[in-house]
Amino acid sequence: MSDTIAIKIENLTKTYKLYDSPLDHLKEIIHPLRKKYHHDFDALHGVSFEVKRGETVGIIGKNGSGKSTLLKLITGVLTPTSGAVAVKGKVSALLELGAGFNPELTGLENVYYYGIVTGFTREQMDRKLEDILSFADIGEFVHQPVKTYSSGMFVRLAFSVAIAVEPDVLVIDEALAVGDLAFQLKCVKKLENFSANGVTILFVSHDTNAVKKFCSNSIWLNGGKIESAGKSSNVVDRYTDYLKVSASSEFNAVQSIKRDTNRISSIRNIVLLDATLAGTDSFATNDDIILSINYEVFIEIPDLVVGVAVFDMARNYICGMNTKLDSFKPSKSIGANSVVLKLNAIKLLGGRYFLDVGLFENTTIVAFDYISKAIEFTVSDDSNTEGFVLLDHQWQHLTGDAKDKGGNGHES
Repeated sequence: MSDTIAIKIENLTKTYKLYDSPLDHLKEIIHPLRKKYHHDFDALHGVSFEVKRGETVGIIGKNGSGKSTLLKLITGVLTPTSGAVAVKGKVSALLELGAGFNPELTGLENVYYYGIVTGFTREQMDRKLEDILSFADIGEFVHQPVKTYSSGMFVRLAFSVAIAVEPDVLVIDEALAVGDLAFQLKCVKKLENFSANGVTILFVSHDTNAVKKFCSNSIWLNGGKIESAGKSSNVVDRYTDYLKVSASSEFNAVQSIKRDTNRISSIRNIVLLDATLAGTDSFATNDDIILSINYEVFIEIPDLVVGVAVFDMARNYICGMNTKLDSFKPSKSIGANSVVLKLNAIKLLGGRYFLDVGLFENTTIVAFDYISKAIEFTVSDDSNTEGFVLLDHQWQHLTGDAKDKGGNGHES
């Protein structure tokens, strides 16, 4: 393994035997012909990736996607069914709450216990003790059994010990979610320092905004397999779209194309172009999008309206535009026609979106033809802004005069 690689995973699979009842497990053990009473479940299947030294990588996915299993394999808590795990250097981990500590021991006893497990002597842990207790800041509770701790107190001590053993690889599984805000901020600062000093960090969290901001790259696990891996902004956007689709009861209703059967006017073709007039479905925030709509008119129409609506993948209505509202007259000549809609410097944030496109009668807005989910496109952004759109903005200080007057003055 290269010196620049901290973690290398090759074709990793973890299979569990699932039984319908404990009795079936017993039957399988004692059956003279080794009859199978279980069915196999792959918590992970054929997973491969590499993490560079000093890289901070987010691991995202729904519950049951294989995240915790992956981390346990990396930290050696579990052994793989097949495949290989190679980790360079000392690993320290905060897995699910409670892992690694003995609840019957005091916090102080668990500090030494953790140190011994990770290869430190008592004398070495003595030298680290002051820093551990100072960072944890749980006071006299350090002398009480861990089983009496609140979740917040527990994670304070567990995190403090995990970073004190000077790991080369630090693995965090949702542990910071239970800490108070002040402690979370202190932890993030510490993690940033670690990353700057070459410590490799694997960060599992359901907080996609935190993953997007804190992790340079991310891996999305879905059903025990890698669904997407790469730049965090892109992976998180894809995962967020997936969650929206999964949660939307309306989604199946918009999968099919809805077409009017009348022969007045019909949409023939829809094409997305970038500013260079190249066909694409991938854009970035502040790019221009050009939509070319080709349609056919079969009989004379008093007037014609072309409309376009923008939705996200959960079918949240982002924006609607039509030629009537914009006082634009599309061609209504019998035969083939076309119209172009240019969206200037789009302010959509990262994610996947789709367009509905329709042809309408001017006075009643009755659809001659309407295609739901006519075309999809992806927007990527690095703004770290949340929501649907990026609003043009700036922060300023008020001048002294404006402060005194309670006005809205700006610095010059």
